[in-house]
Amino acid sequence: MPISGTDRARQEGGRTLANWESETAFHPESEPMAFSLARILLVAVLLGSPLAFGAVVPWAWAGLGIAAALGLVLWAAGCLQRRVVKLVWSPLYIPSGLFFLLGVFQYVAGITLDASETRKALLLLFTDLAFFFLAVQLFGSGRTRALRVFGLLVLIFAGSLGLFAILESASGVHRIYGIVDTPFGALYGPYVNRDHFAGLMEMLLPVAILYIAGRHGGFSLEASVWRVSAVALAIASFLLSGSRGGLAALAVEIVIAAALIARGRSRSGQSRRLAVAAAFALVVGVALFAYVDPGWVSKKLGSVAYPHKTWKDWASDRKRMAADGLHMWADHPLLGVGLGDFETAYPPYQSLTTDMWIDHAHNDYVEAAAETGLVGALLVLSALVLFLFLAFRDSGQPVLSQAAAVRVGAAIGCCGLLVHSLADFNLHIPANAAWFAVLAGIATTARPAGAAEDSESISGY
Repeated sequence: MPISGTDRARQEGGRTLANWESETAFHPESEPMAFSLARILLVAVLLGSPLAFGAVVPWAWAGLGIAAALGLVLWAAGCLQRRVVKLVWSPLYIPSGLFFLLGVFQYVAGITLDASETRKALLLLFTDLAFFFLAVQLFGSGRTRALRVFGLLVLIFAGSLGLFAILESASGVHRIYGIVDTPFGALYGPYVNRDHFAGLMEMLLPVAILYIAGRHGGFSLEASVWRVSAVALAIASFLLSGSRGGLAALAVEIVIAAALIARGRSRSGQSRRLAVAAAFALVVGVALFAYVDPGWVSKKLGSVAYPHKTWKDWASDRKRMAADGLHMWADHPLLGVGLGDFETAYPPYQSLTTDMWIDHAHNDYVEAAAETGLVGALLVLSALVLFLFLAFRDSGQPVLSQAAAVRVGAAIGCCGLLVHSLADFNLHIPANAAWFAVLAGIATTARPAGAAEDSESISGY
């Protein structure tokens, strides 16, 4: 029986669609080596940058920029190997790209107070945008095995870094690695500032806990013990940092996780596993914290519930700096004082009595508005709305794979840092900003419907 032209077109169209789905599905064995090298480089930089004092020193943040550029080169080389450029699209490219172009315009037009600071801020922002882009490209499109390995590495890193911070604190040595002097005695782990260590940990903890909870079939007793121990060490070190902003961020993360559990309870048995894993790790971590706490940390954290003079002074200082930043914005309403120029512009607005030099507003949102004006504030707001929508658009669906659990953990970790940013400047710490960019890329890139899931039964993950 002859086939009509309409039927032939329909069959060809079906074959074309099937071929397209097969081509866009992720096949680990066919992935170009350059992609794997770019992913290894990205993860290595993420693990190494916090150890370099949070990458706040020039050689460290410059190294981040070089690594970001090399990662882009490797990704491009992988596209050449495949002879096709397949971009994983993210709506967040639009507001983030426009925000970068706004900074470029400020610099080129000469409307910044300090061109050198704006140039530095643009380099750091480009680095973070490159990490976000690479995370979307290298961990999207159904790369579930890569996400499971990433979750495992985050778990090991969080536990190891937590153990190091606890031992360093217990030693009583007020020098990083026992050899590096710091300007003031607030150091903790590899960070000069305890709040910034907490900022990193509040991003890592949800990923580590969700990685454990997302495992199908569970772990052996030995594997369960070391995994829970790693999370407990990370929780204890986080609490020992004494960060009140971090404690508030952790509380919000717990509320978000509880809401997700409640919403998905009837659809997935994964919810119970998540609740048990998180609760058990939290109990063990708090117990370890109580055992090694020197006393002053618990009093400092307790001031959140029972405010005293120190807490009130801390909150008052944050409010004054934020109010000063808003006054700065009021004087430069449309385009701000210039990206990266808050420190330069602040002295005439300073109402806080202190002998310390104020370089940041201790509120990333106010600082962004003061530096980039109404235009920048609207771009930041749109990026926040898009992030929340993309990260939690499937929150009512059951978490059916460990890779999906890692994505949810990345989303919760980003939310924690966004809350902490109301009272600190973690997004201006290069290592923390790099982690945030990568986790945001992972959290907002869902597996496409046509992509194939690689097996969940690979032993060792």
